[in-house]
Amino acid sequence: MEIGVIFKIGAVGILVSVLGQVLKHSGREEQAFLTSLAGLIVVLFWLLPYISDLFETIKKLFTL
Repeated sequence: MEIGVIFKIGAVGILVSVLGQVLKHSGREEQAFLTSLAGLIVVLFWLLPYISDLFETIKKLFTL
């Protein structure tokens, strides 16, 4: 796993956290929830190739 991906995930987490707090304090809890959900989806799409590689490696390990 590249170190850049870890920094991207951290940046998205900080950004989503700040946006969520601002939206919650302004009374827009629905938008805060959707912001958190969007951040989660973005991170999952970034991690999807790594998860796929992990399963392929495990599959190769057990099919020797």
